[in-house]
Amino acid sequence: MKKILLAALCAFTLSEVAAQTPMKYWVQFTDKGNNPYSLSNPSAYLSSRALQRRANQGIAIDSLDLPVTPMYVAGVAATGVTVHAQSKWLNGVVIITSDTNDLNAIAALPYVVSTGFVGARLDGDGMFEDKHNETFAPYVGNRATGTVESTMLNYGTAFDQANQIGAVCLHNAGYTGSGMVIAVIDAGFRDVDIHPVFDSLHAYNRILGTWDFVAGDTSVYEDNSHGAMVLSCMGGNIPGTIVGTAPHAQYWLLRSEEAATEFIVEEYLWSCAAEYADSVGADLINSSLGYTTFDDPAQNHTYADMNGDIAPCTRAADYAASRGIVVVNSAGNSGSSSWFYIGAPADADSILAVGAVNVSGTIAGFSSHGPTSDNRVKPDACARGENCVIVDLGGTIQTGNGTSFASPVLCGAVACLWQAHPSMSNMTIVNTVRQAGSMYANPDSAYGYGIPDLCAANLALSGSTFAPSGNDEIVQLGANPFDENYSFTFYSQRDQQISMQITDINGQLILSQQMFAAGNSMNYYTISQLNSLADGMYFLTIVSGPNVFTEKLVKVESE
Repeated sequence: MKKILLAALCAFTLSEVAAQTPMKYWVQFTDKGNNPYSLSNPSAYLSSRALQRRANQGIAIDSLDLPVTPMYVAGVAATGVTVHAQSKWLNGVVIITSDTNDLNAIAALPYVVSTGFVGARLDGDGMFEDKHNETFAPYVGNRATGTVESTMLNYGTAFDQANQIGAVCLHNAGYTGSGMVIAVIDAGFRDVDIHPVFDSLHAYNRILGTWDFVAGDTSVYEDNSHGAMVLSCMGGNIPGTIVGTAPHAQYWLLRSEEAATEFIVEEYLWSCAAEYADSVGADLINSSLGYTTFDDPAQNHTYADMNGDIAPCTRAADYAASRGIVVVNSAGNSGSSSWFYIGAPADADSILAVGAVNVSGTIAGFSSHGPTSDNRVKPDACARGENCVIVDLGGTIQTGNGTSFASPVLCGAVACLWQAHPSMSNMTIVNTVRQAGSMYANPDSAYGYGIPDLCAANLALSGSTFAPSGNDEIVQLGANPFDENYSFTFYSQRDQQISMQITDINGQLILSQQMFAAGNSMNYYTISQLNSLADGMYFLTIVSGPNVFTEKLVKVESE
């Protein structure tokens, strides 16, 4: 087979500093031959949770899952280069070398298709927010409109961004991300180990692990702060100050972005991070990253590349979706620039690309537009990304402008939706989120399918709905069994009084309450003071005029 040597280096690189500065290259392998791993023994390279996710969705193990052939990796390393990272989905390795003669030796290997320059090795943290056109400001204003009395969680300033997409409805129903695993792929998670907004994640062992694909170690807490801000939109939890959209989910924190530079190597490391997320059994990936242009112009993408098939990270994002993962990615912040369009991997066809809106639901000027170059609708959904409430390193509340924050706001809520419907496939969840969009019937290039109502998505996926009079009233029940409190949602087209009763299996009245239901809105109710009830079976009855709805409840001891 003819070998191709692709050493497209920046002009300054080879002529002036190649001999002194280590450079990064991608080595593409021909196949996965002579591989000691087999499809019949996937537990050798996939965790039990990853295998269970595949089994739940009927997804077969295939050659994409096989690790890169170790013999090939060893052969590349024997030339004297450092093997920095391996991508099984893209079937190759990232190497580091300062001697371009090594590339000739690698290109001569019979299992190598090509080598190509992908990045300079430069250490440093960099200013991620400058690189990705994000701005920040101190939070100014009063507490948002949600109150302790009307919601299960005390969101503080973060109520509006959660409520805008129906996350409050899901939380009130008892779905807060518990049991769901989200991998966050970002540029670093500075001070997440000590920041008080993440105390509950540590206290309840909700951070499952970390890995830094840039440095090749587990240390991510000294790197860039962007991932910490992103994580606060999902996993932040200081009641009365900020509560994220998936406060009880578990997280893997994965660094693939080198904030000091912008080279295409980051797309290959993104693939490595997504593969890692798959192998440890993550249910969802949030990626607030995007790639269009690079420090080396020869690596730049064109709009034609945004077709879902070309960019390395785009292909990896779709591979992750094919493994049963819900991938949520920021659309990009280029809406007011000359590029204008979404970046990679937001162009992937099987993921949710998220645009940014403000508190009123108006698209942010910076939010990148679709469609893809092959004319698919993008973004897939929108969430709060303009003046989105996040935390800064000092522990105070600030606001951020960027689709980087719209993505995790939605991702956390999608995790709660999937928690409510664990038997659904990832693509059923993705498509339902699209269909729940405010502009699903008439999408455009700015909003895509619009702002999703995940409360409506939950109703669409749920068999536990109540519509006694022409769909003008709907009851959505909360998590069952329950422990201390029980929540339900009631939709009414008119202002009215409804009554709620709880009785035991003998018909004895335990609790009775009158409740006001506002018209043309979702009303959230939490029945508290149930912790004193003995474990066992009870009945909830809701009466709305002539309509009576009864449901069996099961009380269990709280953990």
